[in-house]
Amino acid sequence: MSLQLLTHKISLHFFVRILYSLAISIYALGVRCAAPFNEKAALMRKGWKRWAAKFPNERLGNAKTAWFHASSLGEFEQARPVMEQFRRQHSEYKIVLTFFSPSGYEIRKDYDGADIVCYLPPDTQRNARRLMQLMHPDIAMFVKYDFWFNYLTALQRRGTPTYLFSSIFRPSQYFFKWYGSWFAKQLQCYRHIFVQNDESIKLLRSICVSRCSIAGDTRFDRVNQIAQQAKSFDAVQRFADTLPVLMAGSSWEPDEANIKHFVDSYNKPLKVILAPHVISQSHLEHIERLFTPQCCVRYSQLAAPDADTALAQRQVLIIDNIGMLSSLYRYATVAYIGGGFGKGIHNTLEAAIYGCPVCFGPNYLKFQEARELIDCGGAMSYDNADALIAILAAWLDDPQQYAKAAQACNSYMQSHLGATETILQTIERR
Repeated sequence: MSLQLLTHKISLHFFVRILYSLAISIYALGVRCAAPFNEKAALMRKGWKRWAAKFPNERLGNAKTAWFHASSLGEFEQARPVMEQFRRQHSEYKIVLTFFSPSGYEIRKDYDGADIVCYLPPDTQRNARRLMQLMHPDIAMFVKYDFWFNYLTALQRRGTPTYLFSSIFRPSQYFFKWYGSWFAKQLQCYRHIFVQNDESIKLLRSICVSRCSIAGDTRFDRVNQIAQQAKSFDAVQRFADTLPVLMAGSSWEPDEANIKHFVDSYNKPLKVILAPHVISQSHLEHIERLFTPQCCVRYSQLAAPDADTALAQRQVLIIDNIGMLSSLYRYATVAYIGGGFGKGIHNTLEAAIYGCPVCFGPNYLKFQEARELIDCGGAMSYDNADALIAILAAWLDDPQQYAKAAQACNSYMQSHLGATETILQTIERR
């Protein structure tokens, strides 16, 4: 490489790093300005102000420290099996868990699998230095694709082994663009990157990142844990009785409208359990008007003295709380996953782990597991209400089609377990 080209490259990298740090500072300022008007921004600002107070003056009892970072709640669920298995194998470590998003921190701030849970402050060089001084991480693990380059650089400088797992890379990411060489260089800070598919390996190697391997997605291990520990709900069982159950998880209004269209057209006995993504009073009332109040009962109403009579008369059970969904799929004959007419579908694996055929709307392409479930015959997508009728009626009315789809889900889920063990075994060898 000529001296002129090397000088140009160094200048470009310096310029991109300045732009990155400036963008982080502008983002942090935007959050602070929005805090008086936006609840999420207010929670982030509060967390940023208090994160350092979470750390004791001494180094966590002079123990070794493992740092796990998850962007939000979904990434936490991917981190959880690795974190918990790591703790079982290495009780000498204290665990620090950080979140970027309030949707993760506010729900899991009392998680007892970590010794410290806090927000990750903005990725400035100053915050990175301060976090290293307070935490003293001996190992760091990041989940999926939350890349904070000042933190990565600080970890590399102090020689902390740093890993990324359950990651997916796509050609559209900035690492693989003409301007992405500085970002690609930061990936060298990881001692090893564990990805979900072969495409990610090819992309990483195209930018000279060789310390990578396919381990799979730890979400499979997590949903398997959840299914093994699934709660039972007597009232839900009494509601379902012996009838087929359509279980709709994380539904939005377009999903609910299409489900109503199916219920109106299906002339056989059926029970519907709806767990809407939004459980505001206005949305619950909207669902009741959609299906008519006489057809609906809310889960919170099942404690009433005449609840059993209501269960016999109602076709639709509305879940009006948070935390039940992953266990409710055990009662499903077929599952509907919401979000496919919005930004994207929600978790399909929570249903598929029970061997339950899954359907969803058209916006699923960025979810690898959804594409693979369709390919193996365990799931189907639809784009209009009539197509949904055809899919659900075929599964409910044809035992052979149903058995084939259910077996496809079972086989798919079982074949994808084990990512946690693969990741930790590789780390142990290193």
